[in-house]
Amino acid sequence: MIKYNHTLYERFTKKMIYKGNKTDKISFPIGGIGTGCIGLSGTGKISDWEIFNRPNKGSRNGYTCFTVRATNSKTTSTRILHGDKTTDLEGFYTDTIGHGFGHGPDKFALSGMPHFKHHEFDGRFPLAKVSFSDENFPGKVTLKAFNPFIPLHSFESSLPAAFFEVEFFNDTDLPTEYAVTFSTCNPAGETLNREELVGEYQTVKMTHPTIPTDDKDYLELSVCCPDKNAFTQEHWYRGLWVDNIQTFWNEFSQTGRLKKRHYDSPAKKSWAFYGDHCSVGSFDTLMPNERRTFKFVMCWYVPNNYNYWTGWKDENGNDITWKNYYATKFSGASDCIKYCIDNFDFLRDKTYEFTDALFSSTLHPAVLDAISSTMSVLKSPTTLRLENGDFYGWEGVMRTKGSCQGTCQHVWNYAYALCFLFPDLEQSIRRQEFTYATDQNGHMQFRLDLPVDYQREYFRACLDGQMGAIIKLYREWKISGDDEFLKAHWQTAKSALEYAWSDKNEGLWDFDKDGVLEGMQHNTLDMEVFGPSGWLQSFYFAALISASEMANYLGETDKAKEYLSIYEKGKKWVTENLFNGEYFIHKVDLKDKSIVEKFNATQDYWNEEQNEIKYQIAEGCDIDQLCGEWHANIVGLERVFDKTQIKKALKSIYKYNHLNSVRELANPWRAFAVNDESATLMYSYPQGKYRPYIPITYCEESMHGFEYQFAGLLFSEGMIKEGIKVVKSVRDRYDGQKRNPWNEMECGSNYARSMASFALLPIISGFKFDLPHKTIGFKPILKGDFSSFFSVGTAYGKMALSTNSLTVNLLYGKLDLCAFIIPDERIPKALYLDGIKTPFVHNGDKLNFNRFIVHKNISIEF
Repeated sequence: MIKYNHTLYERFTKKMIYKGNKTDKISFPIGGIGTGCIGLSGTGKISDWEIFNRPNKGSRNGYTCFTVRATNSKTTSTRILHGDKTTDLEGFYTDTIGHGFGHGPDKFALSGMPHFKHHEFDGRFPLAKVSFSDENFPGKVTLKAFNPFIPLHSFESSLPAAFFEVEFFNDTDLPTEYAVTFSTCNPAGETLNREELVGEYQTVKMTHPTIPTDDKDYLELSVCCPDKNAFTQEHWYRGLWVDNIQTFWNEFSQTGRLKKRHYDSPAKKSWAFYGDHCSVGSFDTLMPNERRTFKFVMCWYVPNNYNYWTGWKDENGNDITWKNYYATKFSGASDCIKYCIDNFDFLRDKTYEFTDALFSSTLHPAVLDAISSTMSVLKSPTTLRLENGDFYGWEGVMRTKGSCQGTCQHVWNYAYALCFLFPDLEQSIRRQEFTYATDQNGHMQFRLDLPVDYQREYFRACLDGQMGAIIKLYREWKISGDDEFLKAHWQTAKSALEYAWSDKNEGLWDFDKDGVLEGMQHNTLDMEVFGPSGWLQSFYFAALISASEMANYLGETDKAKEYLSIYEKGKKWVTENLFNGEYFIHKVDLKDKSIVEKFNATQDYWNEEQNEIKYQIAEGCDIDQLCGEWHANIVGLERVFDKTQIKKALKSIYKYNHLNSVRELANPWRAFAVNDESATLMYSYPQGKYRPYIPITYCEESMHGFEYQFAGLLFSEGMIKEGIKVVKSVRDRYDGQKRNPWNEMECGSNYARSMASFALLPIISGFKFDLPHKTIGFKPILKGDFSSFFSVGTAYGKMALSTNSLTVNLLYGKLDLCAFIIPDERIPKALYLDGIKTPFVHNGDKLNFNRFIVHKNISIEF
């Protein structure tokens, strides 16, 4: 087994251990990519059952819990594997009899049952660990939970399952028998549980016996404890009130076992009977100072998804359904649970290996926290995988439904985790948007409804989203080295870029083709910007440069020159007209009504009282004014703006937009930072700069994806302390007491834009990737010894830089290389590829050598 390096963990991630009230808001998502998930709370409860093809925040599933028992010659103690509940002790606001405010905590939280006095939550996504102890329980107990998260293994990382390990440590001086059960409830309305032998393992499968397998409400849930001493209880006692939990507690607390119980007929839920429960468990006797771990797996199978948000029906008035990807790989929950148990050790060890590699990176704790915690969006109900395996995402999720459908271009622009960790899934997004969301004129709908080939609701084109699609096509090509992928989408991508000056473009973005965006530009702030701004110009410029490089590679040199020429003309104008000496502005005459009249936008955008255009940036200092520059830095393009102006603009954003406290801020929008919390605002209007009477939307908010993008630019331009401070200000808000560390919000929970934080990893490590030209390399921006995780289309692993060497160790895959990029100041003495000393030519920052397919490691001596 791959051992987790606790020394590294303690060194870099102390903040990720949560204690006391800092565990109050924790819900750690456990599930596969596109499968839904359950939540492990900071106290060990299992809640947020979001496995039914839609969100389900705050939900419970009966008395689902782990229960443990210890007995020796001195004492016997039985406890629910939970810590103290300290919130909502009066109850919560609902009208359900027996559960609402004034009834005390929800009975399914089991707060009144014996549990553990001491607990702490150790969260380093994708791994969670809750440690328990109590003076009245002989021994210590640890609950570990995960769902496989293995880069470049999208199938293994998309399992509809939760994996658990319960470890006992006998710290007494007596032999002690320990027993543990995992109990859960059949979530179907009419319930039936059945024991099954899956391979050599006894499982319990829960179903609804009368729902057809092709119905959208069909479900299966299976649980197993693959242990030599395992036992199962098919049904808890069926009764009223609390008969079921009372009977379970009596049996297990007295014997540490559960008797067989079988019912022939299904049960229906009622006001006094929540539904059928079942249990699986095991036991063993441990000598003093001995440890023992018990494995548990729960798999769900809700195979038939449907578009519940638009309510589209087929010609017969039925819901239009499709299979979840996992339902094309497994025939049911039993099939899935067999795969998970058979491969438990491999899936766990590879997940630990990835976690080790990530958390051994020489990064500030707040940066590691941001990178790892926001990756959890991929395992949340924000994501779906379609029947063919393609990836699809909401922006985020509301309590019981998705928030803003369609893998929204301008939001997912910021999400950098998927493209590096699971590039096949990121490529599938490009396939969908270029195949189904782009018309013959190059107009891209920035949201794609489901099913993708059915009917589409019209969405206008979005400039930052559409230009982002061009940049990301370039990025996916560079990450994968897949020329055929580029060729398959190049013609459509060209039309999408050239839509900027097309006469079919209703927004007339750059109608005169001079590189300046004079027209009406829809964008991620859900409104129109009229005229040129540093923000949207930076997207346009990065797209033009990306397209120029792709055109050159494909032999379309005339197109390459055309795109570059437009960029150069536009850059010259922007340099001379949009930089005010401190930062890039938005150039618009707010008093010119004809600007909005031209686009029939007077009703929404003209403020009749003030004789002024609404919702514009104008002279404001925009946190996103260099967003295209951020993309360019990551994907390996040259700077899109003037270097000196970039540095000045970053200093200005930090000076004007970053607040040490928001207490005196007047923010009429959503409050993602309150009281004395620190934040970086979307916009500011420094003294002497005109603030529109009704300025741009979300003006005073602090949205985390934008903050991470800004922090990334600070790092890339050498402003390390400022970058850390910006990141830390976000993560300090998600401290486990005020907010859930694994649920950064924007338009709902589990918001995709926060995965902008993952880009901090390639930025700080200086990761260079150009697989079409068989080149990778590293130029860390931090001084001294440095190590980092990295992932690219064909391999992932760890790099380490010291005074005398740079090494790359592959943990998976291979790298087809003929060049390697090193820090500028280093003079290489020797190069070893898979241990073979290899001749090279040193040219600037690049080592060129004969083509070599690396399977193990790269070592450079300085």
